Amino acid sequence: MDQIMNKIGSYWLGKKASKEFNSVGDDINSIGSSIEGGTKWLVNKIKGKMQKPLPDLLKEYDLPVGIFPRDATNYEFNEETRKLTVFIPSICEVGYKDSSVLRFSTIVTGYLEKGKFVDIEGLKTKVMIWVKVTTITSEGPKLHFTVGLKKTRSREAYEVLRDGVSVDKF
Repeated sequence: MDQIMNKIGSYWLGKKASKEFNSVGDDINSIGSSIEGGTKWLVNKIKGKMQKPLPDLLKEYDLPVGIFPRDATNYEFNEETRKLTVFIPSICEVGYKDSSVLRFSTIVTGYLEKGKFVDIEGLKTKVMIWVKVTTITSEGPKLHFTVGLKKTRSREAYEVLRDGVSVDKF
């Protein structure tokens, strides 16, 4: 009889604990959704939802892996809307081997499509002056940056992850 009661007690306790852990997970999730930055990434990791590395996500959408600085590892991606939000530790610039330079805010957002990153916020490039990049399109060996006009660059220059250099302002 004691063994049966122990098993029933263990089963009941296990169910109760499982319910409590789920409740804690929901609480963490609601807290995570109200906090900006990489916290959601941590919440998803705690809840067992592993994201693929950002370079893998970019490859999946036929974009070069080096369009973001190397330390841009935390991101949120909504698979339904395809909205991508990339968190960068500090405002920085990245120089590429074709002599182009991109400047990143601490948060860069946009929407991923096959071969495109559109409606971009938080990214600039230097074309005589700093101008906002609104779209990046991949077309074979070329990348097209829309900055009011279309600026075409070699895709090869953006295939390697590079370190960002901190700057004071976006």
